[in-house]
Amino acid sequence: MSEALVAPEVPEAAATGASGARQFWRRLRAQRAAVVAAAVVALLVLVALAAPLLTALEGQDPTTYHPSLIDSARGGVPIGSFGGVGADHWLGVEPQTGRDLFARLVYGARVSLGVALGATAVQVLLGVVVGVAAALGNRWVDQLLSRITDIIVAMPLMIMALALLAVVPGSFPRPVLVALIIGFVAWGTIGKITRAQTLTLKELDYVAAARLSGWGTLRIARRELLPGLAAPVITYAALMVPANIAIEAALSFLGVGVKPPTPSWGQMLTSADVWYQAAPQYLLLPAAALFVTVLALTVLGDGIRTALDPRAASRLRVGTGRRQEAKAGRAGTGQSRAGGSGTAEEGTA
Repeated sequence: MSEALVAPEVPEAAATGASGARQFWRRLRAQRAAVVAAAVVALLVLVALAAPLLTALEGQDPTTYHPSLIDSARGGVPIGSFGGVGADHWLGVEPQTGRDLFARLVYGARVSLGVALGATAVQVLLGVVVGVAAALGNRWVDQLLSRITDIIVAMPLMIMALALLAVVPGSFPRPVLVALIIGFVAWGTIGKITRAQTLTLKELDYVAAARLSGWGTLRIARRELLPGLAAPVITYAALMVPANIAIEAALSFLGVGVKPPTPSWGQMLTSADVWYQAAPQYLLLPAAALFVTVLALTVLGDGIRTALDPRAASRLRVGTGRRQEAKAGRAGTGQSRAGGSGTAEEGTA
């Protein structure tokens, strides 16, 4: 993800208030692709949360072996058509082990989404703290924190993650470890964005007025700066989630991420690379789940960015509802003009 994905200027929707929230939701609803993506993301999160209930309805779990459902003479290929699909196994079974594929897929959604959201939370926390501290500190603090951020940005993420995952004891919970490592290694970009936005905000009149009123640095940051940082931080966080899902999948695919028997989409792809001819659904299902999840989150992140900053055009050319966006923008401009004229009339009276 590059810093160009986030506009360098403070968006209009950074202002607090009910009218700003209504404008944001109106602009977001005007983008059909973003609405569909939000529905897909909500469905995926619901499936992940309801994984125990869904597997209980099927009557299976993600770790139980079913050796009677695989053909040992053929190298462990599932018995039956479409990988053993049936009433007891809705998506078939895993080659060689016979574990239920549907159960592993929905539980894998919990791990993949949980790792991505946890890593994003760590990135946002570290990036915002370091960025705000660098912008509000003196010259030496700014130089020190900026150089640390530059080092973090320059670090090769995959190599650092591979090295750290290789030295940590295996007793540490692997999903938590993967989320922490991704978060601690990849917070640099959001730290640079936060610093740049804070430097812009601290020069505004209302921040200067708060400083002249005797407010301390922490109070100014909490009451005046953080609300203005919400829009760019939320925008970039929405774009980091799909990237973190892909990183977790890549680490699991390389064999250093989530370890069996814990299901993960990337870990499932690791085991499926030799079965794409004998049992193609074992490869296609987790790959399709990853593709749909990353695509939906990317489209939703772009929609949030456009809704928070209507001056920035959407980078997606399909389903953005440009006419509806323009109409919503004209309506918001008309309301603001009407409010301005009403104020002028009151002042004249």
